[in-house]
Amino acid sequence: MTIQEAARRYRIPLEILREYESWGLCGAVKKVMGAWQYDDEDIRRLSTIMTLHDAGFSNEEVETYMKLLLEGESTEEERLAIISRHRDSTLDEIHLRQAQLDRLDYLRYKIQKAGKSS
Repeated sequence: MTIQEAARRYRIPLEILREYESWGLCGAVKKVMGAWQYDDEDIRRLSTIMTLHDAGFSNEEVETYMKLLLEGESTEEERLAIISRHRDSTLDEIHLRQAQLDRLDYLRYKIQKAGKSS
């Protein structure tokens, strides 16, 4: 399938497909009549890329992860460490946001309580 077909069928933005191609991750992608042709393995890799993007990974982090993935099982620990670091960072952000929500709820409570006592 061509880049346009892959983008349309799997709802993958063209810029992500072009980024994928530019990283040299398209080992199985063949050029036929001047157009890239994606196979099922490419679509699985693209799904991983989309998942990493959706999880908040930067383009550089995605590229690093994907290059390690292509190296094979010998990089599992390194890939797990990358995901674990990102998970920890995400949890820290969630905790910060929860503390902010708690403060906002407290301020709302004070305003509502003051309005009832007047």
